[in-house]
Amino acid sequence: MPFFRLKPYKTAKKAARNFDKLLFRFFRRIKMLKYSLRENLLTPAPDDYMAQAQDVRSYTLDEIIDLMMDKGTTLTRADVAATLQVYGEVVSAIIKDGSAVNTPLMNTSMSISGVFNGAADAFDKKRHTINLNLTAGTLLRDVLSKIKCEKTEGTSTDPYITEVTDVVSGKVNEVLSKGGVVQLVGSRLKFDAKDAAQGIFFVPETGEAVRATVIAENKPARLMAIIPAGLKAGTYYIEVRTKIDMGGKKLKTLKTGRFAKPLTVTA
Repeated sequence: MPFFRLKPYKTAKKAARNFDKLLFRFFRRIKMLKYSLRENLLTPAPDDYMAQAQDVRSYTLDEIIDLMMDKGTTLTRADVAATLQVYGEVVSAIIKDGSAVNTPLMNTSMSISGVFNGAADAFDKKRHTINLNLTAGTLLRDVLSKIKCEKTEGTSTDPYITEVTDVVSGKVNEVLSKGGVVQLVGSRLKFDAKDAAQGIFFVPETGEAVRATVIAENKPARLMAIIPAGLKAGTYYIEVRTKIDMGGKKLKTLKTGRFAKPLTVTA
C-alpha cells in the first residue's frame, strides 16, 4: 500500500472540488527564492557583488507533518509522527556505527580532522574531530534546478539616525547650538574618523556640507561630537557617512544616512 494516497470520494464532483482545493493549497505555497545583492568584500574590484538569500522560511518537523497530512493520507497524524521518529532513530544508529546513509534526500559521509603525529598515532578525542558531511540526494538535486529566483531590495545597511539631542539646550530633534555637543542615536553609525569622506556632516539647505572635526564618541549605536562653531544660522540636515558595515568590516562604497527632520541653528 502506498504511503500516501488521496482519500476516496463518492462522487466525481466532490473529488474534483477536493482536487481543486489541494491544487490551491499547493500553488499557494509555491514561492520564489528571494535574493538581494550586496558588496563582495572578498575581492578588490569595486563593482563585485554577491547574492544573499532573503526571507527564507524554515520549517519545523511539526509543520512538515502538517504539509504531509494536507496531501491526503490514510495514516493518522500520530502514525506519521511515529514513523518519522523511528526513521530518525534508525538513521542516527547507522551514523553512530560509522556507516553512511544514501537516500533520495541526502547522502552522508564522515571525515576526521586534526593532525596525527606519525603513522603509529591513533585517534584522540582531545586532538581530533569526527565530521559528518551531508550532500543533497538525487531528489533534492533535481529540485534545485527547478527553483525560481526573484531579485528584491535587501535590508538597508545605511546608517540610521533615530534621535538627535542638542546637549546644551537639552532639546531633542529641534535645534543645534553652535560650539555645543550633539548626540546621535541610531544604528550602523560608526565611521572611520581618519577618513575625511566619513563622519558627521551638517548639510544646509543650500551650500556645502560642514563636517564635525571633534568626535567625542564613535559607536555603532551612538555618536557624540562638537557642533562646528562656524555654522551659519539656518536650517540643517544631519548626515552620517561611513564605510563600516554592521560587522565592523570596511566597505568599498560610502553609505549615507540622513536624519529626516530638519534642525535649526540660531544666530
